[in-house]
Order: sequence, then C-alpha cells, then structure tokens
Amino acid sequence: MPVQKLKEFLDSHSVKYTTISHSPAFTAQGIAAQTHIHGKELAKTVIVKTGEKMLMAVLPASHRIDLSLLSQALASPVELAIENEFQGMFPNCEIGAMPPFGNLYDMKVFVDEALAEDEEIAFNAGTHRELVRLAYKDFERLVKPTKANFAMKAF
Repeated sequence: MPVQKLKEFLDSHSVKYTTISHSPAFTAQGIAAQTHIHGKELAKTVIVKTGEKMLMAVLPASHRIDLSLLSQALASPVELAIENEFQGMFPNCEIGAMPPFGNLYDMKVFVDEALAEDEEIAFNAGTHRELVRLAYKDFERLVKPTKANFAMKAF
C-alpha cells in the first residue's frame, strides 16, 4: 500500500494526521469537491525539472503553477516534467498521486507561499483514493521546503 511509507514516516516523527478515503479522482479540484476540502487547503504536487534535476513544486489545488515565477525563484529555467521521466522515482505510488514529501524520494521541494498560509493541508497519499491531512507546520518541519511565490489563482 503506497500510503504505508508515508504513515510510518509520520508516526516515527509523532505527527498527528488523519486519512481521508474517497472515490477515485484524478484532478485536485475533483478531489477537493469529493472530500469537501477547500481547494486552497488541498496541496497538489507538480514535478518539474531544471536541466536533468527533478523537483517537487507544491501548490494549492485552486492555483496553477507559473513556470516563469518558479524559474525566477530557482534562478534557473524550469519546465514541467513528463510522466515517463519521473514515474519510476515514486515506487508504489500511482502517477499523479505522489505525496509532497520529496525528502522521502531524495527530491528538493518548493512550496508556494499561498499554501504556507494554511493551518492544515491535505494531499494525495500515493493513490487517487486516499488523502492525508496534517498541520502545515508539521509538513514544513519534516520536509523543510523552500518557500516561493510561483502559483496564480486559477479561478
């Protein structure tokens, strides 16, 4: 089960969290609607690359990534990664359902400042059927993401 690695990591750091099961959904907005979680509090993980290096960009589901802003934050050109470029990097995770814990996958994480304003966040836990919800401060403490402004409100 994909979520097991994440749960073991959270348990080993005494983090309080809840899991939320839902019908299969493949878009962040679809998940938000099903689970009644505001799109600003639902984190989506986007894999980007700068050169050959893959990075995680984590932003609210209600926003879209602005690659030019992320490029400025990285001081390096960045582009969206194609699924076949990263699918093997997340063992036991469904494509598009990777949790935003890049530290578990030896990957640097950038989080949009809008998401960092939330008290709690929820995110895919490795499948398109389960979320984990926890305090943002715990996410930040464990992942140590770089905060930047790279997302624009989608609607």
